[in-house]
Amino acid sequence: MRFYCLVVFFCLAQSVTAGASKRPNILLILADDLGYGDVGCFNSESNIATPNLDRLAAQGMRFTDAHSPCTVCTPTRYALLTGQMAFRIPRGGTVFTGAGGPSLIEAGRLTLPEMLRGKGYTTACFGKWHVGMTFFDQQGKAIHQGGLDAVRRIDYSRPIQGGPIDAGFDHFFGTACCPTTDWLYAFIDGDRIPIPPTQQLDRGPLPKHPYASDNRPGMVAEDFDVQEVDMMFLKKSQQFLENHATVSPERPFFLYHATQAVHLPSFPGRAFKGKTQSGPHGDFIFELDYVVGELMGTLERLGMAENTVVMFTSDNGPEVASVFYMRQDHHHDGARPWRGVKRDNWEGGHRVPFIVRWPGKVPAGATSNQITSLTDVMATVAAVVDTSLPDNAAEDSFNMLPAMLGKDTGPIRDYILQQGFGGTRYLAIRRGKWKYLSHQGSGGNRYKSHRLLKKYHVPDTAPDAAGQLYNLETDPGETKNLYFEHPKIVEQLKSLLQESVKSGRSVAERN
Repeated sequence: MRFYCLVVFFCLAQSVTAGASKRPNILLILADDLGYGDVGCFNSESNIATPNLDRLAAQGMRFTDAHSPCTVCTPTRYALLTGQMAFRIPRGGTVFTGAGGPSLIEAGRLTLPEMLRGKGYTTACFGKWHVGMTFFDQQGKAIHQGGLDAVRRIDYSRPIQGGPIDAGFDHFFGTACCPTTDWLYAFIDGDRIPIPPTQQLDRGPLPKHPYASDNRPGMVAEDFDVQEVDMMFLKKSQQFLENHATVSPERPFFLYHATQAVHLPSFPGRAFKGKTQSGPHGDFIFELDYVVGELMGTLERLGMAENTVVMFTSDNGPEVASVFYMRQDHHHDGARPWRGVKRDNWEGGHRVPFIVRWPGKVPAGATSNQITSLTDVMATVAAVVDTSLPDNAAEDSFNMLPAMLGKDTGPIRDYILQQGFGGTRYLAIRRGKWKYLSHQGSGGNRYKSHRLLKKYHVPDTAPDAAGQLYNLETDPGETKNLYFEHPKIVEQLKSLLQESVKSGRSVAERN
């Protein structure tokens, strides 16, 4: 009987392994603050070469109407990893710094890596986390605060809770928050910081230029070089791929590579300084493109490229300073052709480049105009690996696989939700050509008083309106507020938005 059970167990294990091996690997690359107009294949007037991203698009599909769920990083990353808009949860408009937390991902919430691990995938995250985690002081008390004092209180002998390892990743190497803008300049390996910070960052020797004013004077570890962070992340991802190819090639992998580039400060690595004619931020975009090329090259060298779904995108639109100075000094517009930048609920704040490649499945050189959100990654990947999502997960995630395979026959989404810099105060909804913003202004930046942005202030054509309505088909620049001219459309979209907020989901119940 014991021998029979062992045989049955072995056969079942072999069956699971065989099933897993047939599934494609998945590589998700998330850039930081990369605008729609920063990538050559999305902007014919770009002044920065992005040959690797352009090649990736030529080998796969570009989505021209893709959107980050929020106009800032933390809520977008939560939504990407869970398929749920962040405004639906407590603190869903938070952007963490330092020892900030706890994680926005609550216990019991199904995540993208957990879903894939349940299908036999090895899961790894390298780079910027920024969804919150829990550090402890010497008394074992949770800190959950930003700022220098909070970082100085961390007891680095204690494991960190609520990070990637607790969210479904088998492997993690990266940073808690923005790698080179934070109070905590140190690498986390798994659930610990092996080399703790010991001194305060000296900004004196660092580069000085219009894109370099974003460093907080935080605590820095000996091994943390703020100018080589992306090369470290790349090294870790490449090591993971090489190790996986050697140790467990029969298992599929999910690799989430979250870059520092091109979040300010623009500190391109030493090998990339002066590689473009577009200053340090141009060099930083060039470095990001190099990272993508190296990851693609590693897949090819290891014989993995043909069975890997690659997705590339950004967490929101381009930063204020990068847009202003790149326009002024280098005739490059990272937001082109849209109005707005990071934090704004106008298109430039959340319309992002999105590219997918899956050899033999996704047609090469294709373009899709399906409206999609990064929340859709979870349902799409679930379809790729042929698994069902429970009803209490991914409530704002739609399956875009038919579009990727060129088999869509109409709109997959009826509408899309957008979250400005905050919770439910700044929401927007888009259906077809119509876009309704539930608020006045940008939903993020204050253009009238901003030192750089006041140059781009466009007076509201309906200043007495409670919100904004734009026809993106005839007015893609969102210059004419039609709030009073189309009251029925305003009421329809407003009601639909309120209904979606109240119901807690934009996807119909699955069961």
